[in-house]
Amino acid sequence: MGKVKLVLISLLASFVNAGRVLVLLESLGARETHSLFFRSLQDRGHQLVFRTADDPSLSLIKFGELSYDHLLVFAPSVEGWWLTRFSSFIEIYALEFGGSITVDEITRFVDEGGNLLVAGGPNLGRAVRELAVQHGFEFDEPDTLVIDHQNYDAHLDDGYHTTIVATQQQLLNSKIIVGEITKLNPILYKGSALISHKKNLLGLDILWGAATSYSYNPTAAIDELSESLYCFSYYIHPLQYVVQFNSYPAAIGKQLLMIGALQARNNARAVFTGSLEMFSDSFLTAYVHKAGSDEKAVQSGNLELVTALSKWVLKENGVLRVKKVEHHLSGKHEIPREYTIMDDVEYEIVIEELSDGKWRPFSGKDVQLEFVRIDPFVRITLTNKNGHFSTRFKLPDIYGVYKFQVDYRRVGYTHLYNTQQVSVRPLLHNQYERFVRSAYPYYASSFSMMVGVVLFSLVFLHFKEPAREVPMAKKTN
Repeated sequence: MGKVKLVLISLLASFVNAGRVLVLLESLGARETHSLFFRSLQDRGHQLVFRTADDPSLSLIKFGELSYDHLLVFAPSVEGWWLTRFSSFIEIYALEFGGSITVDEITRFVDEGGNLLVAGGPNLGRAVRELAVQHGFEFDEPDTLVIDHQNYDAHLDDGYHTTIVATQQQLLNSKIIVGEITKLNPILYKGSALISHKKNLLGLDILWGAATSYSYNPTAAIDELSESLYCFSYYIHPLQYVVQFNSYPAAIGKQLLMIGALQARNNARAVFTGSLEMFSDSFLTAYVHKAGSDEKAVQSGNLELVTALSKWVLKENGVLRVKKVEHHLSGKHEIPREYTIMDDVEYEIVIEELSDGKWRPFSGKDVQLEFVRIDPFVRITLTNKNGHFSTRFKLPDIYGVYKFQVDYRRVGYTHLYNTQQVSVRPLLHNQYERFVRSAYPYYASSFSMMVGVVLFSLVFLHFKEPAREVPMAKKTN
């Protein structure tokens, strides 16, 4: 019976952050072509709900509550409502999927704490494009692909050099997000490019292009002048007609993103990529034959990358929480009602990290504590002992209302913020020192003044000049 309980506890621990996942597909046949990726999610305890993107029963939010914890959009060509005008005709589309799902509802879903994974392709629909713009990214023009004439797969490529072979040097150095990159094999990528908005301070560049890569239509010459019609959503630029002349690639080198991510201020996560094939069974099991290389073919690192990426975006990794916070006077264990200036104080915070579905002691060594009254008066790095972060310091000699504040922000981790408000009062009248060493000169001057007054009084009162004798005048008559 005890063994059964242990097994059940371990299973529950491994599924601690598993949730309901809505997977939007262009056709349900994608469950077979991407079965390895979906099976890995199910093996980790996630409940996958597969729907076509135009299903009329779709809904993300009901009665103010999220119907799902995570959303996977694997339907790159989904169209939506749009208002455009060209010449003498008007075309109207809607920026929405099926049911009640729209770009605005997906954005609200992320604002409410839901997580989002979007995979695109060369034939992107306007809805997916608008969704990327809402999160600080922009897909390149229709019919464009990432091209690299030096780093492509010789066996899988179709002659346009669009099956890209990406190396470890092109990945973000974050074990939490992409796994152990030093052990990662080359990545296969075939799809469109992303462009990151530089003003988006929350965006992360996960996988970028090599110096020889660029984004363009593989069937068109670069010096060819092509006219493209683009229109934006009617609620941003109504009836706007844009003519763009493409005589040069929109993204080249490191400016070209293949995977981008965002962690919102509410710790919701979103990942965008221009390649749906990157998650396919054919790419997950393929062997990489880099063109022009004599090295032996190795299995692609796609499976390891998409597994680590999905663990991060579905919050199986990189989640921090505060388990316990304590602060008290040195040598005591009770939290006082208030502190006094210049007290010696001990502070301890226990931080745990969610890793592979289990809560473990956080191993970070750069967690800092600030003692704040408008501005920090004390900033000190905490000592980590198996997830117990502690320190000892002396309170400032200025009274007021302070906060013990831990504000930890690192790439890949959720934002950890904890404050404890306390009052620091001045000394009571009987707590001051009887004699202050720095006042000894003033004490000496006071006593010397008193001694001088006494001596002067004694001299003035008890000593006087002797009387002078005045001679008597003689009478003459």
